[in-house]
Amino acid sequence: MQKFKQYLEEKKNTHMTHLEDKVIYGGVDGVRDAILALRGLRDMLAGHAQREVDVTVKWDGAPAVVCGEDPDDGKFFVAKKGAFNKTPKIYKSHADIDADIPNADLNNKMKIAYTELSKLGIKGVVQGDIMFTSDDLKKETIDGEDYLTFHPNTIVYAVKSDSAEAKDIRQANIGVVFHTSYTGKTFQDMRASYGVDVSKFRKVRSVWAQDAELRDLSGSASLTKADTDEITAALSKAGKIFSKIGRSILEAVKNNEELAGYIEQHINANVRQGQMIGDSRRHVDSLIRFVSDKYNKQIDKLKSDKGKANKTAQRDAVLSFFSPRNKANLINFFELQKSLIVAKLIIINKLNKVNSLSTFVKTSKGFKVTGAEGFVAIDKLKGGAVKLVDRLEFSANNFSADIIKGWDKGR
Repeated sequence: MQKFKQYLEEKKNTHMTHLEDKVIYGGVDGVRDAILALRGLRDMLAGHAQREVDVTVKWDGAPAVVCGEDPDDGKFFVAKKGAFNKTPKIYKSHADIDADIPNADLNNKMKIAYTELSKLGIKGVVQGDIMFTSDDLKKETIDGEDYLTFHPNTIVYAVKSDSAEAKDIRQANIGVVFHTSYTGKTFQDMRASYGVDVSKFRKVRSVWAQDAELRDLSGSASLTKADTDEITAALSKAGKIFSKIGRSILEAVKNNEELAGYIEQHINANVRQGQMIGDSRRHVDSLIRFVSDKYNKQIDKLKSDKGKANKTAQRDAVLSFFSPRNKANLINFFELQKSLIVAKLIIINKLNKVNSLSTFVKTSKGFKVTGAEGFVAIDKLKGGAVKLVDRLEFSANNFSADIIKGWDKGR
């Protein structure tokens, strides 16, 4: 198994792009990065890696927790993502937590985090997701097997009740998966590196501390020849389409933040309805209607003629992008995304087979097997990272009224 120690450095870990959305936000270089990431993962899973790609798991935990040494005075703190506000919001005592968090459940979790994570001897600043506190643990029988489970968000994580892992979890007052390290002299100046070496933490029974690295990629996740050939064919198709798309269209979308945002919003709106990109020509027509409808709704809400005229001018300026030539290029633009998605889903299917914990979603009718929230592919050579998520599956789980969330205590 390949293992890398240093990961992408960037500003605060607040947003990571879906691999196929590198086409939207990355321009020509973004497309190349996406193709190279998929090639690297294909080669690694096929057992003959030539490109250094690491994989971490996206855990579906909540809430996020930032903790470690305050760079100003060296004292231990815990925080939510407010640690990176212009005025950092951090907690160095239970009193600080009481003064800022009225929600009883969140207040309790942050107090437990402060008490327990302070025992780990964390150097610097790290970020993770709280997976459970001891009162979240439950015994469940799923498909005839006895499990110890925790359900922080959408996904239910389960380990066999008689396993060594279950014993460790039962002893813990809190479980956290750490995924990001920070360095810098102030919170505002800190830079993020994907990956946390939890082996440097003190071993404390009351804390189940894990990193997000995916292990054992050479076993059950290995690609068959047919899998490899299918990914290669999808990437070859992507490369051919890439060569047909004018550089100008990719850079124009990348540099037009408003348009790029609408393209992603349109895709996400379709995903919520259980659809990805179908016929690319129809997808372009649907996108134009989507943008127009967005503006028309805003125009209708305005009362002054001047306001309506200004918003109409904005709408027309955005819609002017969709010239016949640009529409033809956008068809290839979405065909390129579709090819990347084909390769991505094959890889995700393989990576899901090496999860150390079983994953389910809870419905009104019982438990249903699901994959991980997703994965992060990190290219050591280029210093880039993208997330690989089965958007249809995760969206169906995340937005379905039938899926019971971890915080939905009444169901």
